[in-house]
Amino acid sequence: MNKKEVKRSVMLVIDLIIAALLLVFDQYTKHLAVANLKERPAYVLIDGVLELQYLENRGSAFGMFQNQKVLILTLGIVFVLVLLFFLFRLPQQKKFCVLHVAVAAIISGGIGNMIDRIRLDYVVDFISFILIDYPIFNVADIYVVVGTIGLFILFLFVYSEKDLEFLDFKRNKREEIK
Repeated sequence: MNKKEVKRSVMLVIDLIIAALLLVFDQYTKHLAVANLKERPAYVLIDGVLELQYLENRGSAFGMFQNQKVLILTLGIVFVLVLLFFLFRLPQQKKFCVLHVAVAAIISGGIGNMIDRIRLDYVVDFISFILIDYPIFNVADIYVVVGTIGLFILFLFVYSEKDLEFLDFKRNKREEIK
């Protein structure tokens, strides 16, 4: 293995560790929600603002696609595979470290909710932001949303077009042929 391949392997192992730790935390919080919130009234953290309330979500984001487990899992698997492909193409330069973390977080969140869907036929949601009547969500959802916002900010304000040339498939094909 040359130095570049070693660096890529190390970064991918770090991505895997980040995703695994986030996944374990997500599953642990869902376990706590089932053990402490199921069939109980909401637990108020900040009156009128934030509560912990158990919910079995059989749909996707905002309750769409109710009881469409196969469709939601298929879309989730495709989504995770696309992100993994993206992660493997990411340059190993220091300026892309935050991007690696954001993608690992999104993958972890997607897998966390897929585990629930496969194991339970629903996703355990338990965080209720009642101040704005927001749908109940979970830690995996936070990973996906924060990671996606991070990607959006990075692509809009941090990386230049030149930084993102690794996404140009036509150019990368021409370089492989040379």
